[in-house]
Formats: sequence, C-alpha cells, structure tokens
Amino acid sequence: MSALPRTPVSALGAPADPRRTWRIGAALLTVYLVWGTTYLAIKFALTGLPPFWQMATRFAVAGGLLFGWLALRGVALPSARQWRDCGVVGALMLGGGMGFVATGQQWISSGATTVLIAVMPVWLALWQGAFGKWPRRREWLGVALGTAGILVLAGGSEFRASPLGLASIIGATLCWSLGSVLSTRLDIPKGAMGFAAEMLTGSVALLAFSTLAGEPWTAPWGAPPMAFGAWLYLVVFGSLVAFSAYMYLMAHVPPTLAASYTYVNPAVALGVGAWLGGETVAPQTLLALPVIIAAVVLLLTARR
Repeated sequence: MSALPRTPVSALGAPADPRRTWRIGAALLTVYLVWGTTYLAIKFALTGLPPFWQMATRFAVAGGLLFGWLALRGVALPSARQWRDCGVVGALMLGGGMGFVATGQQWISSGATTVLIAVMPVWLALWQGAFGKWPRRREWLGVALGTAGILVLAGGSEFRASPLGLASIIGATLCWSLGSVLSTRLDIPKGAMGFAAEMLTGSVALLAFSTLAGEPWTAPWGAPPMAFGAWLYLVVFGSLVAFSAYMYLMAHVPPTLAASYTYVNPAVALGVGAWLGGETVAPQTLLALPVIIAAVVLLLTARR
C-alpha cells in the first residue's frame, strides 16, 4: 500500500538547483508509478502466498535489509521505548493496514481497492479530531465528499458481492490512518531507521495474524513464479525504493506536493489493473474516483 503523509522534516520551496529538481521529479515519478502498481502486485502474489504471510515476509526482508544497512553505517539503534512505539505503529499501519488490504484483495480488484484507499485522508482528519485537532470548515466538506465517494463505491456490484472484502479494505484504512496519527505522537526514530523498525515490528504482528488465520507458511521463493516475482517486486520497489523516494520528498518539498501521489495512484492502479490484470472497471468506480480525489484535494490543501 501506499503511505499517508506524515509531518515533514522540512517544507522548502521549489529548489533552483537543476540536479535537485531532477531528483525531486524522479522521486515523484517513482512514488506515482510504483505505489500505483503495488496493488496489482499484491493480487499476483496472492496466487501463491496467503495475505498475512505474504506481507509478513515482505516487510521482514525489506525491514531487515534496511535495518542492517543503517546499522553498518553507524546510525543509532532504537531505544527500548522506541521499539515499543514502533511496535504500536507497525502493528496498526502494516499489520492491520497492509494485512487487511491483502486480505480484501482476495475478493476486490486492485483498481477498486486503490480508489477506496484513496479516501484515507478522510479517516486521518477524523482521527486527528479525536486527538483534539478537529477539521476546519473546508476539511468537513472534504470529509463529506469522501463519505459520499465511499457510498457510491460501496454501491457497486463488486463490493455488494464481497462485503467481507469491503470491510477488510475499510478496516485497513482505519488502521493505517490511526497509525499515521500516532506516529507523530509517539517516540519514533527519525528518518529511515524509523521505517526499518516499523517494518520489522509490523512483520511480527503480521506473523501473529497469519498464525491466528491458520495460513500455510510457504517460502516466497518456493511459490509459483508469478507469485514470487510479485513478492520480490513488493520487497524491492514497493518497500525499499518507493519508501526512500517518499522520505526524500518529505524532506525537500511541501507536504501537499509529497502527498500528490494520492491523486495519481488510483488512476495508475485502474489502468495497470485493466491492462495487465484483465480487471474490469465498474461504472461506480469511475463515478466515485473524481468525488474521492476532490475530497482528498480539499483535505490536503486546507492546512497549508
């Protein structure tokens, strides 16, 4: 799944250095395309790997590689308290968020999934309100539009035929958005070490969910070629490359620009799903898409 915007390290204006401009453009393109295609990759990986086990191994490998690389570079390791707080955020964002996304995609197409996930800033605004930062008038309009988009999307035949899939995806957005809010309030290591610790602790939560669900534990490299190839794509590009690009954006551009992937990912996922996955785009999905994107625009631009 793609990530929600977090509090930026800095919010600098557009750089004048052409090399820096090129790096920002490359990072944006990476987040736009890679995170837009991860939903179809999850769908392909499900052909040989069950949902929670797929995500557990993905984040264990990606988190382990990133953690080892940072440790070799001498980056300070998380304290006991930071491991605990990363465990809370990892369990919510990766355990509940990505685990339930993969679960829901057993019944819901990748394109419809990403359109529904695009409404996540609505839940983010409401969770922030629960912690005392209630939405402003313009944000309430975004919440109302996002809710309307959900209702339109849920009225489609795909979601009516798969209420468990719908509940899983909505549960994933609630978990991810709550984890995002808590990540700004808990003691999380700065930069890449925080992501590495969250991936490692999140993989532990996913392993627990996998055990409770009674999933078979098949080594990813022992899965059918398409499933293993999709899993490898998620590890390398979905977790390591795209997260690094997103972290670079959060440190060098305004948060609204860093979060612009929210507008692009649904269109990419719908196009890739129809092209490579043979998925059919339901009329309700096309109708809900502009409503949800309008809601996200209102929410992301209301607190510049």
